[in-house]
Amino acid sequence: MRLPHLTRPGRPASTPAAIAAALLLPALVLAVGLTTARPALAQTTTLKFSFDGRLEGPAALFIVPQDKGYFQHEGLDVVIEEAATAIEPITRVASGAFDVGFADINALIRYRDQNPGAPVKAVFMVYNRPPFAIVARKSRGVTEPKHLETKKLGAPTTGSTFPEWPLFAKLNDIDTSKVMLETIGVPVRVPMLAAGQLDAVLGYSFRVYVDLKERGVPVDDIVLMPMANYGLKAYGSVIIVNSKVAAEKPDAVKGFLRAFVHGLKDTIRNPSQAVDAVLKRGDLAKKEVELERLRMAIRDNILTPEARANGFGAIDGARLDEAINQIALTYTFKARPKAEDIFDLSFLPPAAERRVN
Repeated sequence: MRLPHLTRPGRPASTPAAIAAALLLPALVLAVGLTTARPALAQTTTLKFSFDGRLEGPAALFIVPQDKGYFQHEGLDVVIEEAATAIEPITRVASGAFDVGFADINALIRYRDQNPGAPVKAVFMVYNRPPFAIVARKSRGVTEPKHLETKKLGAPTTGSTFPEWPLFAKLNDIDTSKVMLETIGVPVRVPMLAAGQLDAVLGYSFRVYVDLKERGVPVDDIVLMPMANYGLKAYGSVIIVNSKVAAEKPDAVKGFLRAFVHGLKDTIRNPSQAVDAVLKRGDLAKKEVELERLRMAIRDNILTPEARANGFGAIDGARLDEAINQIALTYTFKARPKAEDIFDLSFLPPAAERRVN
């Protein structure tokens, strides 16, 4: 640790007492520095964190607080791992193999209904507006939801957007029997749409839109239909925690969220610098590609009017209840939950710390 620069005017004292005091002063400064650098000198708590897919631009939200030492400042050693599917962070955290994760709250709602008593809860709303989208080609004759009838729609079943398709169709009066739904893998989604083998696909807006542009599809030929613009009340992805960890290590969970908020604000202030933290961890495409992806997520999914009004991380209980009621339009609940069954607000940092600056 670098000690503060000490300025001593005049000649140095030479008495034994003065010499002893001079020798003791740096040690005192060091001790004070250590106590202010970290809130506790207890043993570091390790938390295993599961991302919801591969590392890409928006992963900066979690990489930045790690790289800048914000987790460490809270006495945490956070181990971040990628996931193969959208449901994996939920199953990992529910099983206890991971302590914390990042997952779609709608997938969490369905998982808890299918697995009553699953020890996993949401504690921080990250994507206040979900990135679920239909991405189509204007040149293929699709410019609005109803145009999907008689068209080929590519649908990766392992993503979070796929379960939202029946609800989107119902809300927009789409006759699904007339839609040629083709189940595909995520790796071929964009190539098939770019090649004209599909007319539209399901996916996260910032993934499909940016990847299509990178493949050379003209921007004026890309039709982006965010589901939130077409009737969906759903929230998006949240930070989830294992219930046992939350009960036994509440300070660690609160510290994780404090560090995350600090990193989130840094990422919003300087996304270009933030995305560098992700790029150095893997063989990603290009900085400008991942930077656009991150900026889209910030603009469309994080910095929403609701987040600006209520601060990062919180939810509107009435809106979440309404979203759950919408899910019930196309999904049969064993026991329909309330907002408080899904989301625990007690771990959030104070409102002043979560305010959008």
